[in-house]
Amino acid sequence: MSTSSPEDHTSVPDAGSFPNGANDAASDTAASHTGAASHTGPASPASESAPAAPDTAGEAVPPRPPLPYGGAFHTQPTQPYAPGPYASAPAQPGSTPHAADHTGAEPSGRVGAGKIVAIMVAAALVGGAAGLGASAAGGSIFTANGSTVVTSGPSTVTVNNRESVNQTTAIAAKVLPSVVTIAATSGSGGGTGSGVVLSSDGYVVTNTHVVTLDGATGDAAITVTTSDGKVYQATVVGTDPTYDLAVIKLKDASGLTPIEFADSSSLNVGDQTVAIGAPLGLSNTVTTGIVSALNRSIQIASSAAPDGGGDDDSPQGQNESPFQFDFGQGQQQQSPKSSISIAVIQTDAAINPGNSGGALVDEAGKLIGINVAIASTGGSSSSQAGSIGVGFSIPSNVVKRITDELIDKGAATHGLLGAMVGDAASQKGATTAGAYISEVSAGGAAAKAGLKAGDVVTSFNGVPITDATDLTAQVRALAAGSRATVVYVRDGETASVDVTLGTLSD
Repeated sequence: MSTSSPEDHTSVPDAGSFPNGANDAASDTAASHTGAASHTGPASPASESAPAAPDTAGEAVPPRPPLPYGGAFHTQPTQPYAPGPYASAPAQPGSTPHAADHTGAEPSGRVGAGKIVAIMVAAALVGGAAGLGASAAGGSIFTANGSTVVTSGPSTVTVNNRESVNQTTAIAAKVLPSVVTIAATSGSGGGTGSGVVLSSDGYVVTNTHVVTLDGATGDAAITVTTSDGKVYQATVVGTDPTYDLAVIKLKDASGLTPIEFADSSSLNVGDQTVAIGAPLGLSNTVTTGIVSALNRSIQIASSAAPDGGGDDDSPQGQNESPFQFDFGQGQQQQSPKSSISIAVIQTDAAINPGNSGGALVDEAGKLIGINVAIASTGGSSSSQAGSIGVGFSIPSNVVKRITDELIDKGAATHGLLGAMVGDAASQKGATTAGAYISEVSAGGAAAKAGLKAGDVVTSFNGVPITDATDLTAQVRALAAGSRATVVYVRDGETASVDVTLGTLSD
């Protein structure tokens, strides 16, 4: 959070046909996309039969080869974006906010400018990843002063060398219309962050600390700017301080482009990531990296979180954390009342103050996480250090569950184990890393499952547990009443048990 005060070809060329082409091995997720490379449609006259043109020396220059999907680069004056027939349609009754608004179908007579984003994608992505173009069709391309401006929906991507369009350009063209910049103000203070569009009629996910200025206010005035510069007022639908997520609703919005969700449980370390948001208020910023680590958990001081204490599974005796919300220029983090433990995806894509609430997407442009925090070499105090290549995002599967609950009910639930926990490695005579249960609450989920004080939890729901923060974060990621399998060590013996989680109270 950045702050301040007061469109028919029989074949598609492979990646080698294009400079800087993408690797042939597209992900399974991308290959299953509705806009596959086998897509057919009417040929574009502009791309099929362009006559040879003499160059300045009088020699004939061969026509440019046809571009896939019948598109062609056009030279014409720049003009304002006007939504075409591919613009996102309003959600239908009974649909969910996360349902894709695009069917991938295209009118038979539509070619040329209306296909340019598909062209961009086909040039950069091979196989199933070409589906980016189907879901982003409807953009246009214009050339002026040697620059190419590509629009996918309302967003703008600038390309100065069309021969070197790459995968990241295609991802940006798809995703930018789904990312917004958020400004929250209250009294003499305020700040900016990012958000991701969930529905065509204006539901947007961001972080709780963005819309509450980290707990400083519950009634901030919220202004949202889309990638094409349209400005909306917004209201808070619900906040979830426990996982630092919030949903807001843009007033009188329609035709927005919802993000497409990926399955974050299918990620691998090393997978490509692209972060999109508004660091330092710089809207439509794109950075790239990889998944640096999975099954990571971090503990962050939060002024918006409910007071910890009692039987809430909170890690006991934790040291000061180097992780912090990405507060930016001019604003100091509020005095924290508590801390939250959240499961995150670690990435080295640059995340800076203002990226909070923005999108982390995969190579197919699908959401894998909501950016939430950064690591700082300066400790947990609010410093102005930029990205050090250690950023964190809340996994999309967790985001989807919580935002669905916020939209449906105004609040989200979280699991409760009913045990006091600490780091097993810090216990005297420790031989196993994990979460050490120091106390079990009578009648709680842990007690009902047969867990006892002295047990060391080493796995929860299939995720390795190395310390108390890991266990707390994984428990909170699940909804109240969820069932999970706990693997633990007792007296040197490993066992497992199924637990039905209780409900974390505010």
